[in-house]
Amino acid sequence: MSKKWFKAAGIRALKTFCQTAVSLITVGNMITELDWMAIVGISCTSAIVSILTSVAGLPEVDEE
Repeated sequence: MSKKWFKAAGIRALKTFCQTAVSLITVGNMITELDWMAIVGISCTSAIVSILTSVAGLPEVDEE
């Protein structure tokens, strides 16, 4: 796990976080009606899973 790996895994986890959050925001609801704690909690869980999955290998990082 090098600096390059941490950067790639972090970017991937951030993208996963954002994609999950967007998928949980329902169309037609007012912003005050959304359960933000649930959205952030589920998105954080998906980001953690992304990092754990990255331990198996990242295609954007060359194996040394």
